[in-house]
Amino acid sequence: MPPFRIAALLGVACLGLAAGCASSPASSSPPAGSASAGGARVAGTANVAYASSLEYLNEKVVRPAFTAATGAGYSGTGNTAGALEAEIASGEIAPNVFESVGGDNITPLEPKFTRWYVQYAGTSMVLAYNPDGTYASQFKAIADGARPVRDLFTLLQAPGLRLGRTDPATDPQARDFIMMLQLAQSYYHLPPDTVAKILGTSDIGTSDSPQIYAESSLDSTLQSGQLDAASAFVTQAVQLHLAYVPLPAAINLGSFALASQYKKASLTVGGTTYHGSPQVIDITTIGTPTPAAEAFVAYTLSAAGLAQYRAGGFTMITPALFGDSGAVPEPILRELGG
Repeated sequence: MPPFRIAALLGVACLGLAAGCASSPASSSPPAGSASAGGARVAGTANVAYASSLEYLNEKVVRPAFTAATGAGYSGTGNTAGALEAEIASGEIAPNVFESVGGDNITPLEPKFTRWYVQYAGTSMVLAYNPDGTYASQFKAIADGARPVRDLFTLLQAPGLRLGRTDPATDPQARDFIMMLQLAQSYYHLPPDTVAKILGTSDIGTSDSPQIYAESSLDSTLQSGQLDAASAFVTQAVQLHLAYVPLPAAINLGSFALASQYKKASLTVGGTTYHGSPQVIDITTIGTPTPAAEAFVAYTLSAAGLAQYRAGGFTMITPALFGDSGAVPEPILRELGG
């Protein structure tokens, strides 16, 4: 089903999401459930299942602001997007909101659990590093531009260097990290075994590697000094104050203008083939929408909610609705300008 584009309240530029989408005028309505919306308060709790890369933003920033604005409660569960998808499908968890990196882990839940989702913010890949580690000065030289980024991919092959990443079977970030390496191998004309050497295996889609850590613990493992470097989104690095090497748009999966270039990278995991694409954050309600769930999504897509993402290092894009617009609750449509 082709995406249905709706203009955001914020005057942010559309960076080229799926073609063929129609825009409608922005609404002047205040955020649903907010203090400015007639002072109405929202009952119940937003039970939010979110990709672990959103943990700091959700728990430290969004939680108190959302509750103050709406009066609704908040409960968060973080994990890899793939694990959350499986747990929702099996009934192991029953959130009323799901936030994923990319729509790949939302569409398998359609139409039983949801029939739509909204893309509303973008991020990109970086390489985080331990500023006190053995290789810190070399990473810093690359990060500062004193050495070319091309040198990063030779450095990552250094004997004894401890690299951490997440599981490609369940985590979009893990797959994006591998596809970033594939793009770098091509872009910098590196030897054809570069990716395999960095990952320590020719079976690059495997979950069986000493480099693999739970997404929820990878950043803290790096910060504790147990790793020299780790995969990360730039937004995680910004929010957690991690030292990191920025990557050029040609390989960082952060530019919508380069979507066709990113698609040349691919990875097969568990019989499913994934292709590189710009990294986006998606949100939907799960099950019968509750007032608190509707309020949380509407708040996220409001001017106040999107400003929190901007401050957290995300790229602001015009929110785009994919799926059945008729299934979207009215407060959320109103926030989208529909």
